Amino acid sequence: MPKETILVVDDERDILELVEFNLAKNGYQVHGVTTGEDALRAVRANPPDLVVLDLMLPAMDGLDVCKILKNDPRTAAIPVIILSAKGEEADIVTGLELGADDYVTKPFSPRILTARVRAVLRKKSQPAAAEESGILRRHELTLDPARRAVTAGGQPVELTYTEFGILQFLMRRPGWVFTRNQIIDAVRGDGYAVTERSVDVQIVSLRRKLGEFGKYVATVRGVGYRFKD
Repeated sequence: MPKETILVVDDERDILELVEFNLAKNGYQVHGVTTGEDALRAVRANPPDLVVLDLMLPAMDGLDVCKILKNDPRTAAIPVIILSAKGEEADIVTGLELGADDYVTKPFSPRILTARVRAVLRKKSQPAAAEESGILRRHELTLDPARRAVTAGGQPVELTYTEFGILQFLMRRPGWVFTRNQIIDAVRGDGYAVTERSVDVQIVSLRRKLGEFGKYVATVRGVGYRFKD
């Protein structure tokens, strides 16, 4: 069985070598780069199974790299784990809202990072239940999971990775009411460091992008959200 490939992006050489060593020791094929520009080139030339990404990089920072990867249909499905010394709640929420699959703060335990890598890759490898590839059509909205495409009233709508995940989750169960924590768990998986407030921010942005059709994403006061059936 081929080894899973991991791209590590960090401009601190000692941390880069530490992460490379520990992941390689656990059976992964690892490649390291020190800049955001090199990371994008490496991903496009030879897409890895996962990216471990520092935020504070020279020139192009890690958030820009994550945003570019997650907004490109060719690379959006590649999991990203942010590894950063920026550990404030706002930093973590920003990273996750841009589409990162997990967020590990420095200083870190190599064993915990390896466990997070393993968990994200395991989730990625789970069969079709993770993708649920059937095209959804509700009212004037169409969502195609395989192409990660959304149209509203026949017009394409550009959504972030997280906005797409929330809309897909709600559209699959029209009429059902979900709490913010249920939405977080469905889109990110259990145990991620993201706040309920960030779900509200994503919903506001999603409705704005859907325009007049944003009305179908309804607030259930005191509970959460549902997609109108």
